Amino acid sequence: MIKTFATLRIGHFHTNYCEDFWVSSPIGTNRQLIAVLDGCTMGTESAFVSMLFGKTLRQISQQLYYQDFLTPTNTSLKAQLKQVLHLLFEKVKHIKNQLGLDTHELLSTLVLAITDEKYYQAEIITIGDGLICHDGRIIAFEQGERPDYLAYHLGKNFEEWFAIQTQRISLHHFTNLSICTDGIFSFRSFKKPQRQKSEAEIIDFLLINDQLSEHNNFLERKMNIIQHQWQYEVTDDLAIVRVMAIEKTHEADS
Repeated sequence: MIKTFATLRIGHFHTNYCEDFWVSSPIGTNRQLIAVLDGCTMGTESAFVSMLFGKTLRQISQQLYYQDFLTPTNTSLKAQLKQVLHLLFEKVKHIKNQLGLDTHELLSTLVLAITDEKYYQAEIITIGDGLICHDGRIIAFEQGERPDYLAYHLGKNFEEWFAIQTQRISLHHFTNLSICTDGIFSFRSFKKPQRQKSEAEIIDFLLINDQLSEHNNFLERKMNIIQHQWQYEVTDDLAIVRVMAIEKTHEADS
């Protein structure tokens, strides 16, 4: 079994809406879908698309969970990840046509994972930018000024598009896994500009260090320490989902 923590923060330079979103939802027996999304600031109403994708993923997860409950299957994690993406692809394409949306209204990055809580396995894909941390190893995907958003490919054949995706990771045993948007790189101290902590120190504290993991609001507490004790602000929006082996945490109320 694993325990899931999450946090969402609006960036200091964003005044109206948080353009990030996170999802954590059961998708089958001992399986969970987790995702983080980051709407493109240069897109149109980018907070809308990250929520749209996130809520659509949650609906897909619930649908597959009920199907598995009624008719259990032995679908592999890889096959299930592909199934989820295919359903997202088709549902977003339908919504785009139904609402008459422009491609620039559907620009959001996506880090999506299906985890197996029994065997501590995970299948992960990143579409656009994002960061993955598993058991101390950091894997950052950075596509510069123009991430390859899913919305650019809605008119293509899904199978052909999926076959060329390279930002994929398979984990066969993990005890600590985090996925997050690129806001993780945006922490700054405005009160002590001459003493900036490194990105590595911030990442270690949020994604590797297990201090305070006995609390259900584990990540929120860490974010508050960074803000109030360290006096750092996250300048870009940030979404994190972190899952940890339950034997490394303590069951407690927040």
